[in-house]
Amino acid sequence: MKKYKIIPIFVPHKGCPHQCAFCNQHRITGQLAGVTPGDVRQKVDQYLQTIDSEKHRVEVAFYGGSFTAIDKAARTALLAAAKAYKDGGKIHGIRLSTRPDYISGDILRELEDYGVTEIEMGVQSMCDEVLAANNRGHTAADVKAAVREIRRFGFGLGLQMMVGLIGDTVETSVRTAKEIAALKPDFVRVYPTLVFKNTPLYDRYLNGTYIPLSVEDAVAICVPVMRIFEESGVKVVRLGLLVGADEAQDSLAAGPYHPHFRELVEKRMSINVSETVGNAGV
Repeated sequence: MKKYKIIPIFVPHKGCPHQCAFCNQHRITGQLAGVTPGDVRQKVDQYLQTIDSEKHRVEVAFYGGSFTAIDKAARTALLAAAKAYKDGGKIHGIRLSTRPDYISGDILRELEDYGVTEIEMGVQSMCDEVLAANNRGHTAADVKAAVREIRRFGFGLGLQMMVGLIGDTVETSVRTAKEIAALKPDFVRVYPTLVFKNTPLYDRYLNGTYIPLSVEDAVAICVPVMRIFEESGVKVVRLGLLVGADEAQDSLAAGPYHPHFRELVEKRMSINVSETVGNAGV
């Protein structure tokens, strides 16, 4: 089986119709400028110099923004730039990130025409109260409807969830994990909520109306979340946000960031298993 090689194209905050409480995509990605088709070609050419497409499955991935909410002319221009490499056999797939309220039959037919193979959706929570408190602009029902449409067209599907949002609890996080697992995505990403400057969440953090999770508390919540996905056979491809660029690190104000967050969770899971086995033998 070929290993995946991803060529990441960050489209920060482009097209997103909402200012979610936690989000400042320009800062999170460490990238402030917009993206053009020329940028796509430059990035793909650069990566292909060091990737053997015969030995790897190579995919271009549009990350960081609500891609299907971008102006149609702009998004199709970006997709066309990537599709040219897929048509030429230099890459094998195109994936993108978007929101559940910007999925429709017309949009999915367009993505199909431009060679998109996989769609990743930011769900964040399956609790409507939590979604509203964080200004997500969609409901849990929107998520389920979007998943049905994406599956109808045969795209690969990834879903993202967050823990520690405004109004979130252990119970709502566990509920979200169960409902996401029931949708049977091909993979999930799980992100503890971090506080970035120049966001509504940062303002709430400063005035004391939002208290971020500690690393320890975030680990404790993610243990049952991970178990739900493991028991459901859903692959967790990332646990914890990767904050790499200096500019992004400078804008991180608070929250349970740890460069090896997944390792902390997996270690706690193994300890819990050992304790269960030990108690069973008493």
